[in-house]
This record gives sequence, C-alpha cells and structure tokens, in this order.
Amino acid sequence: MKVLTGEQYAQYEAEGYLCLPCFLSFEWLQRLGKAMDKFIERSQSLNVSSASILVEPGHTPESPRLRRIPQTGAFDPDFEAFGLNGPIVDIAEDLLGPDIRLHHSKLNFKWNDGGEEIKWHQDIQFWPHSNYSPLTIGVYLCDVDDEMGPMGVYAGSQMGTLFPLRNSDGEWTGSLSNDEISSLSPEDIRWCKGPRGTVTVHNCRAVHGSEPNHSPRMRPLLLHTYAAGDAKPLTDIMNGIPFSNIMVRGQEAEQPRFAPEPCPMPPDWSKTGYSSIFASQTKEP
Repeated sequence: MKVLTGEQYAQYEAEGYLCLPCFLSFEWLQRLGKAMDKFIERSQSLNVSSASILVEPGHTPESPRLRRIPQTGAFDPDFEAFGLNGPIVDIAEDLLGPDIRLHHSKLNFKWNDGGEEIKWHQDIQFWPHSNYSPLTIGVYLCDVDDEMGPMGVYAGSQMGTLFPLRNSDGEWTGSLSNDEISSLSPEDIRWCKGPRGTVTVHNCRAVHGSEPNHSPRMRPLLLHTYAAGDAKPLTDIMNGIPFSNIMVRGQEAEQPRFAPEPCPMPPDWSKTGYSSIFASQTKEP
C-alpha cells in the first residue's frame, strides 16, 4: 500500500467508499485553488456555457453560477499534472493495482444559495465498462459541512442491485426512482464532509448523491474517475476527448476482463452529445 492503510482498504471493499479528511497537501490545494479561480474569472465573460465552462441556469457575468468544468486536465496544466500523477493516483493504485486508466475528470461546483441537487444514482450506467473496477476520487477544494450539500453514499450498496436509471416508461432519468430508493436503508447513508483537502472515494456501483447547497459558500468538488487497466469502456462517450481514456500507470491489458453481471446501458449520445448529470436529471435539452 502506498498511502492507504489496510483498514481503509478493507472499508472500501466492504462499503464501497472512503472519506479521508485533510488528505491533500497545502501545496496542492494552493495550485488547484488558483486553477479553479481562473475558471471562475473566465466565466464572468460568458452569458452561456462554453466548451470548458458549464454554467447553471441564471448565470450572468455579473453574478456567475458555475456548474462544471469538464475534462479539467485538458484546460489547465495544474489540473493535468494532478490527474496524471498527483497523490490521488496513489489511492487509485492502492485500490486497483498497478495498471490504471484515467477515464475522465471534472470539477463540479454546486454554487452557493441553491446549488443543484444530485439525485441518488450509480455511475457505471453512464459509462459502462467491461468490469466494475472504476472508482471516482473527489477532492473538496473548500471546507464542506452539512449545509453545503456534501456527497452521501449508501454504504455497501456497491454489492447490491444495478438500477436502470430509467422511469417506468423506459426513459432515461439518470437517477433512482422513489420506489428504488425505498428499497435501500437510510441507516446506511454516510455523508462525506470535512475540511478543505478532504478526499472521497466511491465505487462505480455505489449509490450516491447530494442535496442542494443552501449555504452562502460554493462547494467545489474535483473528481477523477480511474479504472483498472483491464476494464474496457463499452461506449464511445469519451472518444476523441483530450485527457480521457488514457493509461496513467502500468500497462493496458491485452485482453479485457469481463464481469459476469451485465450492466444497464445509457442512451445513445453519439448524435445529441452528453453534457452532464445535471442535464440528465433535470431533463434539460
């Protein structure tokens, strides 16, 4: 193990998540914070979303409301260095082994005074792989408390049902239905919060989500999804996008490893494109 303890590894295996308070160094927080501030500043010249900055409805140059920076490493060298060889890659290696693929990255802001809810969902149905090794590592770039909509995870849910993330008519919603949520135990919810630099990890099958941010402070969460080198993406959602589907450590497997349980597939976004989970869950065009 490079950075995790045996107990932390066992917790991830059993519960499908980790929350590591104050994991990131001050130096990395300074670099990432400055990179984030550049995007906030650039957003003040936008009236609508751009390729590198997605904004919430209601965003104006005078009162910015950022939603997401997609593929952060493609737009900033400090974000790139962090995703390719920062300390979170050591976490991925401890949990996945020496062969690691970076699938994608993003910075979700959850802006202050009503920043958007993320409904309960699982990740793997958005971008299925040949197995269920993918995990997402998050870094809180600001202090996060209960009022700010911290990420919640149903502990142990990675061992349970894979939900279709569709409604009763078969339409994609990107979230669990109320009936599906009622099949889970509220006692299993773990809210991941902590000081700036706290790191979260969740398995691609773990049911997770977050409430709106009702505080006067934004809640930026930098996210990177890594997978074992023998996990092959089953859709082309990231094809041709810089800083995605790249090996960051070890060797790519010559043959993929297939999990015995099939994964529900997402819609075909090849013609319409995919923007964000926010758009999927709110049915934005």
